Amino acid sequence: MTIAGLGACQKKPARGARGMVCTNHPLASAAGAEVLSAGGNAVDAAIAALFSLTVVEPMMVGLLGGGVAHLRMADGRHSVIDGLSRAPAAATPDMYALDKAGEVLGRANVYGALAVAVPAALPAWCHALEAYGTWSLDDVMQPAIRLAERGFLATSYLSDAIADAAADLAQDADLAARFLPGGTRIAAGQRLVQADYGATLREVAAKGAAAWEGPLGQAITAACGLVSAADLAEAVPLERMPIHGDYRGFDVFGPPPPASSGVHVAQMLNILEGFDVASLGFGSARSVHLLAEVLKIAFADRAVATADPAFVDVPVDRLIAKSFAASRRAQIDMERAGVWTADPSLRESANTTHVTVADEAGNIVATTQTINSLFGARIAVPGTGLIANNYMLNFDPHPGRALSIEPGKRVFTSMAPMIVLRDQKPVFALGLPGGLRIFGSAMQAIVNLIDHRMPLQEAVESPRVWTMGGELEIEPAIEPVEDLAALGHDVKRVKTIGGGMNAIAFDDDGAMTGAACWRADGCVVALGGGLARAGVRFSPDAPAT
Repeated sequence: MTIAGLGACQKKPARGARGMVCTNHPLASAAGAEVLSAGGNAVDAAIAALFSLTVVEPMMVGLLGGGVAHLRMADGRHSVIDGLSRAPAAATPDMYALDKAGEVLGRANVYGALAVAVPAALPAWCHALEAYGTWSLDDVMQPAIRLAERGFLATSYLSDAIADAAADLAQDADLAARFLPGGTRIAAGQRLVQADYGATLREVAAKGAAAWEGPLGQAITAACGLVSAADLAEAVPLERMPIHGDYRGFDVFGPPPPASSGVHVAQMLNILEGFDVASLGFGSARSVHLLAEVLKIAFADRAVATADPAFVDVPVDRLIAKSFAASRRAQIDMERAGVWTADPSLRESANTTHVTVADEAGNIVATTQTINSLFGARIAVPGTGLIANNYMLNFDPHPGRALSIEPGKRVFTSMAPMIVLRDQKPVFALGLPGGLRIFGSAMQAIVNLIDHRMPLQEAVESPRVWTMGGELEIEPAIEPVEDLAALGHDVKRVKTIGGGMNAIAFDDDGAMTGAACWRADGCVVALGGGLARAGVRFSPDAPAT
């Protein structure tokens, strides 16, 4: 075994038959479980968890962000709800001044008002609830409102995130007052009350996405650079069909462009299918080498082939074809690291959160949401508790490229809310935050589950690797550094790759197992038991009903 401590997981899974909620914060998982316990379905629970995450994980997700939700309903319907942000109508390909090295001057696309793309999370969440849920918006938002108004105890994860962003947070009066009271970061165990945000949540609960049409919308447009009232009104989510791939008898479904994951996870698995991955052994030098080469191929092709399909002709069918995978596979040298460029036949953030929910009826939600970078654009909408996204960072600031800025263009994303079936029955659902490292990490988890036959907890916690073609990043538990260097890899040890994955595995008997990894405050709540059997009496003398 080449992995130090493999099998010694830092967290424990949970198992139940009546429902499962996996999020990156215990209180958000509790919110989702509260809804499931009271009769809501998986969509109701997922939306309740997301609203709660905007309170307890404000550095990662918010109503002014965006994301992707992958739903599989009990009747077999799949839908991907694209709630990704768009470039404002007033945006232009050359809107950012560049220095001689081609970098944006003053980080204007990273932090501040000009970094804000059109918020899209709220209308997408409202649409998902209305189209697929069973509860009202007001009802699913009650746990979030409670957490905002009554407060919660900050975790070390939140406190450390505040410390990482403190210099920028201090420049915004609202963010400084909330997260740096008296100039000091909120400490782990300290209660964080967000009264202004609680009031905003109450207005949203009453009005839904129409809340952006009144004073709240005016405050958003005043604070968020080029974003206009018309942009807010036109932030309509799209429903898309997922990308379908197959791997060793499993059906793998993921989001389509402008998300990268469905296409490139399918592409990578197609390439891997021609190798006996299991025999290479998890974490061996040759296994890591193969993963690295496959990752480099995917990122080479992604650079020119994945973008908003309304603006760029994305060759999806070719990318996920078995024949294309065979041609790429033939170029892999198992004895030497390769240098990869996009196939000539093709043309063309790291701080996020993920929720995986399933109910006993068979409905499944895997959704990844974000304000993009840690604390987004690091500006708040004064008096509202809302934190702006910095999604404009995802565009290429250079004109004339597939990912260049164009008015109304949706951002591309690496989000990978994946659902895997076998014989038309769900077997796994998973996802994670982590920017560019997301879909490669999701692919590795699928390989862990299918090829290495790991239990779910080990699959989500196991050490990961990542590369785009430069340094090969490896997490600490991976040992064969010298062997990888001998194969030509420039190896770099890093603390973590990607963020906190959570996942659900489904058994044939109707039971579910949930798991969340050590890389975030992930927590799993499983529902078991149930209501009393019909006809139960309180005493032997009570009349039968």
